[in-house]
Amino acid sequence: MRSRERRAAVRSDRRARLERMIEIRTVEDRVNDLFAQGLVHGTTHLSQGQEGVAVGLAAATTPDDAVVCTYRGHGIALALGVEVEAVLAEILGRARGAVGGLGGSMHLVDRPVGLLPTMAIVGAGIPIAAGAGLAAQVLGTGGIGVAVFGDGATNIGAFHEGLNLASVWSLPVVFVCENNLYGEYSPITLTTPMVDLAERAAAYGIPSSVVDGQDVDAVADAVAAAAADARGGRGPTFLEMKTYRYSGHSRADAAAYRPEGELESWKQRDPILVLGRRLEEEGVLAASDRAQMEARVRAAVEEALEAALAAPAPEPSAMFDHVFAGDVSG
Repeated sequence: MRSRERRAAVRSDRRARLERMIEIRTVEDRVNDLFAQGLVHGTTHLSQGQEGVAVGLAAATTPDDAVVCTYRGHGIALALGVEVEAVLAEILGRARGAVGGLGGSMHLVDRPVGLLPTMAIVGAGIPIAAGAGLAAQVLGTGGIGVAVFGDGATNIGAFHEGLNLASVWSLPVVFVCENNLYGEYSPITLTTPMVDLAERAAAYGIPSSVVDGQDVDAVADAVAAAAADARGGRGPTFLEMKTYRYSGHSRADAAAYRPEGELESWKQRDPILVLGRRLEEEGVLAASDRAQMEARVRAAVEEALEAALAAPAPEPSAMFDHVFAGDVSG
């Protein structure tokens, strides 16, 4: 299945949304293994537990929209439809990766499915998404900009500048905050003087809501409503997704700072379990279907990983690809 077909699947089929969340979880678990084996250079930031936000966002947007997310971007890239092999190959630094193995774990991009380059700098995607919204507004494309960022980003200047500009110019942008309770290694209670970050949007006259990020259906509904407002000329919306990352900030972080029992409590509302149980209760999915789905996903991920590992590294000359210089001779 090609990237645009993968992109369309989660928009139309809730079973496909469950399968995509399982895929993201499986890929992230394998990346964790690959890192332990020394096959991932640098560091990597995993998103187990936040699959509901990624897939709900993908279900409610289109390839014509421009999504900008963070260094914890594997899940959103996969949710939007980037192929598993392209994600794994990029993380492994192979030429068949999403950007030819030149970006690594923190830099993924696939414009045909709406993914702009993921950002390694906290909050850097917020003004870029505003710019994408401005471009859509000026060109009349009907697209929107979507900024995905963590709770820690709401404390930096780019957040306030981005929201202020989007509000003043009534830009078609949806600001999606993944509030997983920690800004890198710091609990939100030690850095931010409020429980609901959505309250900050009021300072810029932007409507906002708090969303259960563990419920992919709730995420899809909230993003769809915000996207409709943006396309209809009613300006930006701020959505705070209450979610949780199961891993530490990065693979160098054992997350020893978490209170005892916090991780286990959040796992009781795992987004995969929430949707899986709902589909079974609705008669849309049988327990045997779920087992087959998981087996199919595991096999597909292993096949993609095998291909990624077999791919060559980029040639050293590739570092000069996509680099442009103007004439500065005067």
